Amino acid sequence: MLKYMMSSVKLTIVMIVLCAVLYPLFIAAVGRLAPGQGKGETVEVNGKVVGYAKIGQSFTKDEYFQGRPSAVGYNAAGSAGSNKGPSNPDYLKTVQDRIDTFLVHNPGIYKRQIPAELVTASGSGLDPDISPASAAIQVNRISILRHIPQQKLNTLIAEHTVKPLFGPQKINVLQLNIALDQIK
Repeated sequence: MLKYMMSSVKLTIVMIVLCAVLYPLFIAAVGRLAPGQGKGETVEVNGKVVGYAKIGQSFTKDEYFQGRPSAVGYNAAGSAGSNKGPSNPDYLKTVQDRIDTFLVHNPGIYKRQIPAELVTASGSGLDPDISPASAAIQVNRISILRHIPQQKLNTLIAEHTVKPLFGPQKINVLQLNIALDQIK
C-alpha cells in the first residue's frame, strides 16, 4: 500500500508543478508577446489612456455615439450576460426601459427603427462594437448637438466601419467617438 501512496504523492507533486507553476508561467510569457503585453490594448489620445480597444465602455453624454448596453457595467473583471431569458419579465422591463430612454434622447425615431443591439446587452457585457445601422440611427442627435452636418457624420461612420471577410460589419464605438472629438 505504501508503494501506491508514494506513486500518488509523486504524481500529485508533478501535476502541481505542471498545472500550478509551469502552465501559468507559459501563459504569462505568451501574453507578453500579445499586443499590450497581456494587459490589454489601451487607446491613448494625446498621451493619455482613454480606454481599451477590445472592451466596451459607457458614453453617457448625448453628443457621443452610444454602444451596446452592458449587464455588468462594462466591468471586465465580471464579464457576463444577464442570464435572463427573452420571456423573463425583469428582462423585458429592462429592455423596455432602454427603448424608452433611447426614444427620449433620439426624438423622431420610432421604436421599430431601433437596432436590437442598442437595447440588449451582449453575452459578455463588454462588446466594444456596434453595427453601422446602430451608428447611423444616432447621427441626427449628434448632428444637432454638435452642429456638425449629417453628411460629415455619415462619412465618419463609413471611415470607421470594419468590413471583415466573414461576419457583419462593425464599428468600434471608442474609436468613432475619438474621431468625433477631433472634428472641428
